[in-house]
Amino acid sequence: MSQSVIGEGDDILLYLNRSRTYLVRVEKSKSFHTHKGFVQVEQLVGKPYGARVVSNTGTEFVALKPLLSDFIFKSQRKTQITYPKDVALMVMFCGIGSGSRVVEAGTGTGALTTALAHYVKPNGRVYSYEIREEFTDLAMKNLQRAKLLDLVEFKVKDITQGIDESEVDAIVLDLATPWLVTQHAHSALKGGGALVSFSPTIDQIVKTVEALQQSGFVDIETVECMMRGMQVERGKTRPETLMTGHTGYITHARKALT
Repeated sequence: MSQSVIGEGDDILLYLNRSRTYLVRVEKSKSFHTHKGFVQVEQLVGKPYGARVVSNTGTEFVALKPLLSDFIFKSQRKTQITYPKDVALMVMFCGIGSGSRVVEAGTGTGALTTALAHYVKPNGRVYSYEIREEFTDLAMKNLQRAKLLDLVEFKVKDITQGIDESEVDAIVLDLATPWLVTQHAHSALKGGGALVSFSPTIDQIVKTVEALQQSGFVDIETVECMMRGMQVERGKTRPETLMTGHTGYITHARKALT
């Protein structure tokens, strides 16, 4: 059953408004400082998520339970993260769930890794390949904060040179040369298993689709997901001026047996 009361050591999302939220760990004698004064987070212990708390200047915040998207957006970064709009489609296309075994490359700072680990828990496994050890170290810290580290096995290794695992349910790629992985992926996947690849440019997806066709994959499709928010106010509702437009293309395919 999901925890409904805030405990010491828990992470909370302090909500001021849509543009100002803060991921904070609840610890004894800890004050969290903002431009609206400081909040004594210790006083939240034992209170339900959704409780209101007031800063020393009288500004009201709401203590929310962090969602998966909060851990992704608030993660420590050295690379561009995968946006939740793309993560959601990638998880859907690879068909993973509790107990799934998933190979991922490259790890980056662990945003997509966090989502994959969330969906395979409690008994699944994510094998995450990354060639830069400093990225792996930071990703481990982000997964630890999200309480998902035990579900991930990190590998400092170039996946274009081969995949150690076999009979995996899905392979998810976010790297510059996914077409160099398709043959290895076909060997590592279960029959009917899914490959999902995220690429920012058209040249990359052309090479990837061609490689998937040559490697024995079927049901190949490439999509782009764009998200536009709405400014909602009676008599003034309209699309927001700024939007999250192009982030990348998602190519997905299924393994056919030879």
